[in-house]
Amino acid sequence: MGGQYRITGGKYPRMRPPRRRGRLVFAVVASVAALGLVGWGTLQLIDVFTGGTRKSSAAGPKADCPTKADPAAHVTALPKPGKITVNVYNATARTGLAKGTADELKKRGFKIGAVGNAGKDFDKKVKGTGILLGPDSALNSSLPVLATQVAGAERRTQAGRKGADLDLILGDGFKALSSRPDATKALTALTAPQPTASPKKSC
Repeated sequence: MGGQYRITGGKYPRMRPPRRRGRLVFAVVASVAALGLVGWGTLQLIDVFTGGTRKSSAAGPKADCPTKADPAAHVTALPKPGKITVNVYNATARTGLAKGTADELKKRGFKIGAVGNAGKDFDKKVKGTGILLGPDSALNSSLPVLATQVAGAERRTQAGRKGADLDLILGDGFKALSSRPDATKALTALTAPQPTASPKKSC
């Protein structure tokens, strides 16, 4: 018989549609291939839009992961005592205080400028150990160096002050400069580089 049916069997012929197993297998294979292509394409798109972080995360820390900064990287180079000129002024009623202090600072390597009595703005008005006065640029450079020699002195800066000289204004509480061992120890601690710590991830 013709048409879409055919005769099968030996003894009792039966009518049924032809087998379509080949088409079914082809459809399954095509579906699997299509799903594979879709999955591969999706992974590629993810890499494009995430900048490839999926791969880089396996190789090491992310580029934008912050690390603790090295403290030594921010240390300002401090001037040596021989580069600092100090004017010594006496704001007390004691005579010879400025000259004796200036002579000792000179022995310790500082350059000495003017020596004398303090001006009216400070004369008999400084009750503490003293005042270290300089330009704004000296706040974190020459002023800390001079401060190692005068324990307890107040540090001040004057906006618009010209030059790099510093003023040491001796007050009523001043007895003497710091001992040489103490001053040397303080100066060493001030100029010594900070220990470098290994960078640590904070993310």
